[in-house]
Amino acid sequence: MKLMSIQHIQKGYTLIEILVAVGIFTILIAAPTGFFVGSLRGQLKTLASQKLLDNTSYTLEYISRSLRMAKKELSADPLTACLLEGGTILYGHNYQITRGGNGLKFINYKNECQEFFLDENDHRLKESKNGAAPVALTAEDLEITSLTGLKFKLSGESQADTDQPRVTLFLKIKGGKGQMEELQPLIKIQTTISQRNLDVPY
Repeated sequence: MKLMSIQHIQKGYTLIEILVAVGIFTILIAAPTGFFVGSLRGQLKTLASQKLLDNTSYTLEYISRSLRMAKKELSADPLTACLLEGGTILYGHNYQITRGGNGLKFINYKNECQEFFLDENDHRLKESKNGAAPVALTAEDLEITSLTGLKFKLSGESQADTDQPRVTLFLKIKGGKGQMEELQPLIKIQTTISQRNLDVPY
């Protein structure tokens, strides 16, 4: 009788065997879980990148189309001249830098005073026409990274030169606002837009 009870006791699992079993089980569960979490993060970043590219592409196309159709300021009368942030556009000029390089104003093909600029409060690219309330061109979850994230540079904007008016735009923007830093895609774009109409003497 005693021999049977001793054999019965020896058939149980030792502490080491249990720990090894738990370790193997943990590895088998942790590997697929880590893979799933990594895949989910990759998918979130891919979606944020796609949204960033789509919105940025639309915005740049809209700005390019507007700038190509800009007109020269030929009104010397301050009452009828293009009045926006930073005063009037200089007489005989096609474009004028505003807001310390973060904005650009011009007369569009509808003879409206139009301005593209960086809103320093919410870091979005906006436009204003004839002094109306600004309209955002970039989505809420996109962010122009800093004050240097949007810059305009002009060449040939004056009638005094013989160059075709051109605007060089630099944009540094990231998506996925509110997500973890590693899930926020960032792109830098520089493009030059030339005025469509030939800049002939007036």
